[in-house]
Amino acid sequence: MKVSTRGDYASRALLSLALHQESAGPTSVRDIAERTGLPQPYLEQILLALKGAGLVRSKRGVGGGYVLAQDPEDITLGSIVSAVDGPIAVGDFGAPHQNGACDHEGQCVLLAVWHDVGHHMREHLDSFTLADMVAQAKGLRPEPLPLHDPAPQ
Repeated sequence: MKVSTRGDYASRALLSLALHQESAGPTSVRDIAERTGLPQPYLEQILLALKGAGLVRSKRGVGGGYVLAQDPEDITLGSIVSAVDGPIAVGDFGAPHQNGACDHEGQCVLLAVWHDVGHHMREHLDSFTLADMVAQAKGLRPEPLPLHDPAPQ
């Protein structure tokens, strides 16, 4: 799985909102863009998708901007990526045992493996909450361990 730019930008924007949640009132798109180094026009589109998914709320006018619509403990990395990129999956292979998927040699076995891998990716992304990332960013929790050892030098 490759996380898209939209998924990365959405995660960075929500992390910024969570890190500054204590400040009074909504945060403008301009302020989020300045803090994160993200392009404002693209960020506006991403925030609209996040709003549609119920992850942020917006307020118009002077002093307007965005706030988290849920507690950081309730927002997972998986929900953020899904909100802007659609369902998290290894590929668009279809489900095993449906629509003739098992008519060809080995196809059913591989479809089951891809389905299982997609399930594990969703499960892993859902194991990280925005609150976890805030704690890591503030140095209150150690960085997550890598899933594998780096290549020997």
